Amino acid sequence: MSRFKVVLTDNIFPDLDIEREMLKNVDAQLVEVTDPKTLADEMKDADAVINTYAQLEAEMIEGMDHCRLVIRNGIGLNTIDVDACNRKGIMVGNIPTYCIEEVATHAVAHILTLNRKMIPYDKSVRTGVWDVKKGIPIHSVVGATLGLVGFGKIPRLVATRAMALGMNIITYDPFVSAEEAKSAGAEKVEMDDLLAKSDFISIHCPLTPDTRGMFDYAAFQAMKDGAYIINTARGPIINEPDLVRALEDGLIGGAGLDVLMDDHGGAGNPLFRFDNVVLTPHAAWYSEESILRRRTQTVESVIEVLEGREPFSFVNRDKLAK
Repeated sequence: MSRFKVVLTDNIFPDLDIEREMLKNVDAQLVEVTDPKTLADEMKDADAVINTYAQLEAEMIEGMDHCRLVIRNGIGLNTIDVDACNRKGIMVGNIPTYCIEEVATHAVAHILTLNRKMIPYDKSVRTGVWDVKKGIPIHSVVGATLGLVGFGKIPRLVATRAMALGMNIITYDPFVSAEEAKSAGAEKVEMDDLLAKSDFISIHCPLTPDTRGMFDYAAFQAMKDGAYIINTARGPIINEPDLVRALEDGLIGGAGLDVLMDDHGGAGNPLFRFDNVVLTPHAAWYSEESILRRRTQTVESVIEVLEGREPFSFVNRDKLAK
């Protein structure tokens, strides 16, 4: 029997060869949960848990008496009840940098696709209509204002790319000082100013009770006429019914969405009706290189903890120290 048990709550990769091979070095067995009904039982005697999309609720975590680490195989922590982990003395980790370049590039791709009217142009040409006027009006991105909601690692990379295109950068982030924003090429503003001044708004904040639904009809009313909204963060930050209404009422120029309130899409979504909405299937994180980083960095953190050290990204260190 292996010395350690590592539970994988759900898997999105074609195989687990990399993970199993790495864990052999610390005599750890990887248990993949394929039936959600067995998840709580499998985690009871786990030494570490790797989580992707399965919801780890307080009741499950309370039953984990041997666990040292719960690590999100990704960036956001909305699938893990971190408070319950704090109460159990379980370290919580994530891998916050594995796809930051990809997400930043994807956000800028949405900006340019919307700005240059790529979708309506493509549809027009495919129907035999070769007419530049199908995209009217198009305004240059040079001199346009990009508003970044959140100013962590990813939006700072977005800012660098956007500045190379000649855009001006403003940001709203209550946890970042004006001086820090300025050093990264952005002007810190209040949310009302960001809504009123931005030609493009790109969302990069976490999903929290405060940010859930923060982009509602009132926010779209406050946006600059013809402005675009881009979301590569979490779907529920945007109130989708209000977004549909804003698009129908012509309040904004369009939207680029990599995430939805229902992150599985589904036929009949009213957003599908709009040519000024670009949709991608939560793919901003993806490249072949980021997949390798995602897999190896997750297991490296597990190994660190099983060998008595801390994970590379230890998100609840302060809580456990108390």
